Order: sequence, then structure tokens, then C-alpha cells
Amino acid sequence: MRVLSVVGARPNFMKLAPVDRELVRRGVDHVIVHTGQHYDPGMSAAFFEELWIPAPDYDLGVGSGSHAQQTATVMQRLEPAIVELRPDLVLTYGDVNSTVAAALVAAKLQVRVAHVEAGLRSGDWTMPEEINRVVTDRLSDLLFLPSRDAAENLAAEGIAADRMHFVGNVMIDTLCWALPQALAVDAPGRFDVRARPYVVVTLHRPTNVDDPAVLRELLEALTRLADHVPVLFPVHPRTRGRIRELRLRLTTEPGLRLLEPLGYLDMLSLVANAGLVVTDSGGLQEETSFLGVPCLTVRPNTDRPITCTHGTNRLVQAQRDAILAAAERGLSRRSPARPVIERWDGHAAERIARVVCDGERFELDGASAERLMPRRAVAIPQPLGAA
Repeated sequence: MRVLSVVGARPNFMKLAPVDRELVRRGVDHVIVHTGQHYDPGMSAAFFEELWIPAPDYDLGVGSGSHAQQTATVMQRLEPAIVELRPDLVLTYGDVNSTVAAALVAAKLQVRVAHVEAGLRSGDWTMPEEINRVVTDRLSDLLFLPSRDAAENLAAEGIAADRMHFVGNVMIDTLCWALPQALAVDAPGRFDVRARPYVVVTLHRPTNVDDPAVLRELLEALTRLADHVPVLFPVHPRTRGRIRELRLRLTTEPGLRLLEPLGYLDMLSLVANAGLVVTDSGGLQEETSFLGVPCLTVRPNTDRPITCTHGTNRLVQAQRDAILAAAERGLSRRSPARPVIERWDGHAAERIARVVCDGERFELDGASAERLMPRRAVAIPQPLGAA
């Protein structure tokens, strides 16, 4: 069997890593295509190295551009590779432009498509990611669901249940695999914040960083928050450009530290030990929920509502006072008990491989999923100051 995985951006790499290991372990000819949607070394090559992902077999070198330009260029450069390789299945991941481009090319070439992280919906059609998700799911033969609500979303869109497989969250597979290494890295010690609660921030979505008024409001909230606790802000290249355009000198603030983008292990080390995370990232909503770290998502909606209903995530408006009030509550809320979310257990990639290689089904009733052995327990950092 030949399976072709198409990835293009940092969140895709974290989903690819455990799937690649499982497919290779089973003897599948697994071909990796990197579209080059994320091309900065800190956002791309470093993740392949840290997550032990083999070098891509194809690098399309697409780079940046408008959504239409990026999607079209991926399609143009990917089509010859699929025609040449004739894979049995094309695996797509997440919700970036590379995802929908790969699904469109494969479907038009009559190659079966599978979507890892299918069925997530925010209901917000102003988000390009929502359009990418819906189109990719419509084109996919195999839909790998991370949570039960995804099945409800797909059913509401008229998608047949026999295309759905409730495999769990593959992001958590990578977290379970990497957490011991991340804790050994001790990023909090390196940034001298180990002794007290601190906040980790990531912001990159256009609604938060492209509007100067909104970005100023967010930065003011972070500056005020940094008067009370250290705030570590690894800055996405897009966000750094917008801050530079505003001509702000935030690096002089004693408690607010603007950092270069961090590798996966450093970032996971900081997040696992944090008192609070403030973000607009989908992946961090999931990781903080698994780790039991309070999270504030600066968005009016989320495509991962399970992180709010079963996890530690809370939505917050992009307003200074709302963020400060929510941060005060969040910093006092971390508990030693971690949420348990169904099939977020480190075995999602194994289930995906069993569907792809053996034709096994993983339905919502869970009949076949429970034969998997539990993972070895990994110690999660306790709240700072806990006994």
C-alpha cells in the first residue's frame, strides 16, 4: 500500500508525526509531501527534527501569498506528484490551505482522500479555516474524528456515518510521546520563571493581529497582566510584523517578554508548567485541556467546543478588561486533577492505521477501540506552589 501525506503548516506536522510512525511500522510505503506553506526554519524544519519526522519526499516550496494564490499553487505543484506516484490514499491534516488543496487535487484524480481531524466546526464562515474544513470533509472518503461533536456536525451536513471513524485526537498522541522530553528540557528554568506562576501567550489570527485597534487592546492587556506575573509571548512572524508596523516598544516592558517562535519541545515545556495560557490557537486549546492548564482563547467562537465543555478552555473577548478579569480567575483555578476526554489517550494514530491498513471501523459506540492497551502514565507538573 502506498499512502501520501500532504502537510504544509506547523499544526499539520504535529498530527503527521504519530501517523507516520504507525504507517511505517506496518510496512506502508508512506510518502510525505511538504507544500512549503510554512517555510520559516523555526516554523517548519525544526518541527520535523524534534518530532522525528523523516525529511519530506517532496517539497513544493509554495511559500506565502493570498489564500487563492497559495491554494492554487499547491494544487498546480501537487498534481504531478500524485499522477506520478499513484497512491492508494491521500491523507490530509487539519484545516490549512494545503489541506483543502490536496483534497481537491486527489478527488479530481479519483484518488481516495482521508481527513485527519475531520468534523470540527466553529460556525464562523469569516474564518478561511472553516471553509477549508467543510470542503475537505465533503471530498473525503475516510473521516477521522477527534471528538463526538464532530460526528454531530458531519451528520447535520448529510454526511454518511459509514465514512466516519471516531479515532480520537492525534495531537494528543504527539503530546504523550513528547512530554517526557519536554519536561526534561526545563524551558521555565531557562527563562527564569520556574519559581512562580507565569502566562504563555500566542496570537496570530487575522482578526486579532491585523486590526491595529484590536492588536493595541490585546497588547495593552498583556502589558497590564505583566505587572503581576511574567508573560512569555513567542511571537508569530505575522504578529511581529504587525507590532513593528504599530511602532511599539514592548521589549522594554520588564514582565512582558517577546520571544522568537519556539520549537515544539520548548513550547510544550512552557505550557505544561504554566499557570495560564492566552491564545487563539486551536492546538493549544487541546493541549492545555489535556494537561489541565487554564486557557483563555481570544475568539468569539471555537471549533473545539469540547475543550470548553470538558476541558480547561474559556472563550474571552479581545478586550483589555475582559482578558484581565478572566486571567485573574484562570490563574487561581488550576487543579491537580486533569480532565479526561474520550479517546484523547495517545492511541489515535494506531486507530487510523488500523482503519487504513485493516479496514477496521471505529464507531461512536466504542466497541472495537477498547482493545488498545493504556499508555504508560506520564507525570504532569503540579500547579506552582502546590504541596
